[in-house]
Amino acid sequence: MSSGGTQLAWAFGYGSLMWQPGFAVDVLDTATLDGWHRALCVYSWHYRGTRERPGLVMGLAPGRSCVGRALGFARHREAEVLDYLDRREQTNYVYERRLVPVRRSSGEVVEAWAYIARTDHPQYAGDLSEETALTLVLQGTGIGGACVDYVRQTVAHLRAMGIVEPRLEALAGRLPVPS
Repeated sequence: MSSGGTQLAWAFGYGSLMWQPGFAVDVLDTATLDGWHRALCVYSWHYRGTRERPGLVMGLAPGRSCVGRALGFARHREAEVLDYLDRREQTNYVYERRLVPVRRSSGEVVEAWAYIARTDHPQYAGDLSEETALTLVLQGTGIGGACVDYVRQTVAHLRAMGIVEPRLEALAGRLPVPS
């Protein structure tokens, strides 16, 4: 199968989808999305927090760019994969699934499905100060566990992939050392 073209559909991962897609991937490649950046910009009221004590999770926020992963899969599986991703990502519809142009490591630009944080949604936190983000990360615990663990795991996976996120690194550096 060719690495791109019309035989593959694509998804863009910027968080856990990069290392834990949950579906069979035929091509996995480093990719860049311009105009959006990875950020802890979504209040988590369920998975990593509660309404009373929200945590924070990743979203694509407007501006800058994001290095992530292009996940290519057989085009005939597109409806099945999108159904899975919608169930995974669309809790409370804080994300909008959108086709976006991503630039693969080869320079080829492909249209990929991405989940963009909706700035009009009540769970959109926006560009928080490091202090506010730290408070939310420290307090957030939901059905998926502690937000502190989520941030640590995300930063560790990004580092392992050679992706440096200065704001996330700074925040992670302020988290208590695990016992």
